[in-house]
Amino acid sequence: MARPRAFDEIAVLDAATDQFWQHGYAGTSVRDLGRSMGLVPASLYNAFGDKHALFTRCLDRYLDRNMRERIARLERERPPHAAITCFLNEIVTRSLADPRGCLLVNSALEVGPHDQAIGAVVAARLAELEGFFRRCVLAGQRDGTIAPQPSAHDLSRLLLCTVMGLRVLSRARADAALLRGAARQALALLDPPAPEHRA
Repeated sequence: MARPRAFDEIAVLDAATDQFWQHGYAGTSVRDLGRSMGLVPASLYNAFGDKHALFTRCLDRYLDRNMRERIARLERERPPHAAITCFLNEIVTRSLADPRGCLLVNSALEVGPHDQAIGAVVAARLAELEGFFRRCVLAGQRDGTIAPQPSAHDLSRLLLCTVMGLRVLSRARADAALLRGAARQALALLDPPAPEHRA
């Protein structure tokens, strides 16, 4: 019979997430993780597997509390155009408030190009965000609140690139006017053309 774990799994996952978020994947050793989580390496491996497996759990924990929560809330509470607008505005606000940036975007830049396994995890999570944008754009194009062109496919990818750009730019130049202006220009592409007035 397996012994019950003598630690709070959520608390230790949050501690590991903060470690990865603060120092990056490569900059975080198993020893650092064990110290922050209050676990000896053997307990860490028994509970969570290797560093890759723990990072994947931490990334999903981070996304559940951030991106996924925001997507679910906005799709539930807002019409499509407003959902996208609120999402980008919240990204700008969070980017200005937290100098650590976004764990997902940080990982895409730091680890994704050099570690195939982590790169695949990051790509799959970014696809979730693109899917949110695509659903909103398609719904908005159906109800006339979002321009019929460009295509939902192209607009959703542009919005994904906008989020990535905002997050990266905020790390180097956390200028509110710059970030809000960039978000505003991306959102302007969603607006349907004004109706023509005939004389």
